[in-house]
Amino acid sequence: MKNIFFLKNLRKFLSLILIFSLLISSTAFARTPTAAEREVEKYSVKEINTTPKGQRAWFNYVREQKGVDNDPNKNMRLRSIMTNLTNSIIQIDSTVKNLPYIYFVNNEKSLNAFCTFGHVMSVNSGTFDKIKNDDELAVIIGHEMGHGQKDHPYRGYKSAQQKVLFASIISIAVGGNILTDIASSIILNQSIAHGTKRQEREADNLAFEYIIKSNYNPGACAAVWQRFIDISGTAIQSKAEMFFTPSDHPNNVARRDNYVKKLFEYSGRHVNAQNGILTVNGKNFIKIAKADGMSAEERSYLILGNLAKAYNSGENKETAQIKEGSVYLGNQIIMTPAEGDESAQIIVEKLNSIK
Repeated sequence: MKNIFFLKNLRKFLSLILIFSLLISSTAFARTPTAAEREVEKYSVKEINTTPKGQRAWFNYVREQKGVDNDPNKNMRLRSIMTNLTNSIIQIDSTVKNLPYIYFVNNEKSLNAFCTFGHVMSVNSGTFDKIKNDDELAVIIGHEMGHGQKDHPYRGYKSAQQKVLFASIISIAVGGNILTDIASSIILNQSIAHGTKRQEREADNLAFEYIIKSNYNPGACAAVWQRFIDISGTAIQSKAEMFFTPSDHPNNVARRDNYVKKLFEYSGRHVNAQNGILTVNGKNFIKIAKADGMSAEERSYLILGNLAKAYNSGENKETAQIKEGSVYLGNQIIMTPAEGDESAQIIVEKLNSIK
């Protein structure tokens, strides 16, 4: 008991030292607000989150903070996907028309994207470099639009207000103001971070709904999380990291597997995949090879998506056949065999025997 009491008091003592250090280092933080910061200070967070003028002011502020990548190809890809997914969302939730999303490509080189207050969205420049196909990129963007549709950024901010207030007091004390310096950084971070696993699951599930209402491959939902795993591992953060720099993408394995289950249900419980092996009606169909810069697992989920789409649309009733080297079920492409796969003819024969 004495040890616990000592540790609690030690934490308080260290916190006081931190606050004192921040207060005496005013010259390190005080600065003149920028034009974007002065403009955004005219609005409350609620106005930023719900009005076109507040949204535009926040958009300019976030662009200033994150930097802008004007690469025409990246911006064209983002614009196309935002247009397609907005049309998908309208079929499910027409409120998206009340405050249409505004978006930009930012300068950060990591693989990530975010939605903040007022349906302001951004995709990291590095995401376009690491995600080459638009199906997987659409899943990432659809996930963030799911956060926007459920107002998770604002809810995340509201739940973090004590941290924001604490930072604001420090910022003002050292010569800053509420939307500059430490406070603005935490407000922006918390509006992006979402913070709860329930919200992440909700956004994941919404992304799947948006994708199946579009022409994108629903298998990309599982494939993109497999790509995250292949690049960076499971991405399970410590509690300390979640508090100070909350992750948008915790536990990639669980999220991938959630999508695999959804694809199974979407197909009418006909098709599945595990460890790069596809099954149809409970029977082994094909083991997928790695190709096109993808692991066998990532590629298998894209093929699974095509199969699931064929079963969902009724194309599975047609005979599998080869068209220009690719395997089709009716009008639905299933896969184009790569080096290491079985031949198209063998794949067609297997599929017709078990479908």
